[in-house]
Amino acid sequence: MSGPVSRPTAGVRRVSAWHFVRLKLRVMGNNFRGQGWRVALFLIGSLIGLWFAVGAFFGLAAPGLAGEDRYAMLVAAFAGGLTVLGWLLLPLVFFGVDETLDPARFALLPLSRRTLVTGLFAAALVSVPTIAVLVALSGLVVTAGAFGGWSAAVVAAVGVVCGLLLCVAAARAVTSAFATMLRSRRVRDLAAVLLAVAAALLGPLQLAGIAAIQDVNWDRLAGVATVIGWTPFGAPWTAGIDVAQGRVWAAPLKLLITVVTIVALLAWWSRSLESAMVGAASGGPAQAKASVTGGVVAQLFPRATGWLRRDRFGGLVAREARYWWRDARRRANLITIAVVGLFVPVMVNFGGQGFGLDSEEGFSLAGDTSPVLVSLSMVFVGLLAAVTLANQFGFDGSAYAANVVAGVPGRVELRARITAFSLYVLPMLAVIAVVLGVVLGEPAWIGFMAGTLVATYGAGLAVNSFVSVLGAYSLPETSNPFAMNTGAGMVKSLLTLLAMVATGAIAVPLVLAAALLGDLWLWLGLPLGVAYGVGAALLGAYLAGDALDRRQPELLAMVTPRR
Repeated sequence: MSGPVSRPTAGVRRVSAWHFVRLKLRVMGNNFRGQGWRVALFLIGSLIGLWFAVGAFFGLAAPGLAGEDRYAMLVAAFAGGLTVLGWLLLPLVFFGVDETLDPARFALLPLSRRTLVTGLFAAALVSVPTIAVLVALSGLVVTAGAFGGWSAAVVAAVGVVCGLLLCVAAARAVTSAFATMLRSRRVRDLAAVLLAVAAALLGPLQLAGIAAIQDVNWDRLAGVATVIGWTPFGAPWTAGIDVAQGRVWAAPLKLLITVVTIVALLAWWSRSLESAMVGAASGGPAQAKASVTGGVVAQLFPRATGWLRRDRFGGLVAREARYWWRDARRRANLITIAVVGLFVPVMVNFGGQGFGLDSEEGFSLAGDTSPVLVSLSMVFVGLLAAVTLANQFGFDGSAYAANVVAGVPGRVELRARITAFSLYVLPMLAVIAVVLGVVLGEPAWIGFMAGTLVATYGAGLAVNSFVSVLGAYSLPETSNPFAMNTGAGMVKSLLTLLAMVATGAIAVPLVLAAALLGDLWLWLGLPLGVAYGVGAALLGAYLAGDALDRRQPELLAMVTPRR
């Protein structure tokens, strides 16, 4: 089967990467036109990002400024490796990738695949994160120049640029491939299981890493840095340091490793782009028609919602529950909750001084913990689960017009969305409480942990009901569940931070109760926590529902993508 794009025909002006960059800048300008609040949030987020980038610049330049040649390779290898790893993982679990230029919109244009990939790659480089990374990692140029002169600085500069290209290519390739996987319903369950297993391993790996740092052997750590430097994670960042330390022969080899990796990633991205544009990533063969014995209406209700009445509220819950299960973008958020929900409690409760690696007893998880510390970790998990609904209407996009035309009351709308989302989240929270209680060796704590989770989750639902009505933003109409419009990443991060802070403030009484009530809280935590969470969620839906009734037309305009 031929690809989704063809070669440019004779007489047509050749399209270059610069055309894609200009198109992205023009689309960005159109998206910001008449949206003063979005411009303000974008500028604030950009300034925050650049502020952190300047701090990282001086941190990476510190070995050169301090004259500590011993730490130059360590800083370059580990900082560069973590940067590449961050570009691989963060778009999957939080920020998403900027797809101002949706590849699907180019499917019918006479563009070769090479032109399309090159142009989209060039456009992806025009963003605040790339500028921030370039500023931050330029500190390695200072370090290399301080120890090896201008020649080492030039090689380090080339390495930083190649490393930046590697980061962008890796982020694009991985998110595009993962999006393709999520669209395939055959591998949906396998993806969820693999991610859950990976999340379960993060805690032990973090414990082992901290235990190793407590008794660090710098010679051994230098050996690890040397190994990382010969992988794509560290090769571009350590080339200049090699020149500065007299290993000139290593620099071209490391740059070659980087270039080959970039080419391979772009080729991978190209294939996943073609798959997305022609719809090759299907959900498998068409399913057999469902039996009509249960009636047409009954077929619209997933099994988990079979207990609902066949009325307007039940129909909305059934629709939302089906969307959360089938929509790739929503499903990605559910996976994120499962991953972070397992990782954070383990990191917080086993990240202290009371664990380590012992030559005789082996690996120990006997860390000092307390109901207060456990409550804090449960608060974070609960508010993180609820913050997924901070832009719940953005998932619908222009389809929300159907609810506006049908005149769905705001309170019914929000209660239905909360109920459908909770069908998936509450079982996750229950599993987290049980697993953590067993791992801690404190089964008596399971009750108050579950109560804290439900209370914080309910408070978060109340806060995010308001945020979703007042601060909604549109999402790109693309099959990639990790795509974001230009500036939406900044908006999302700031709204998420606001919602999390507000939810944390509402959850403070739970932490105080764990600290002051002692053993009594072990018995009262579950019933009071459930009552607190359910009451907060219902009150939030009641109050935010009135705001939704008044703002339905404005909300529809905010979540409708601009073409």
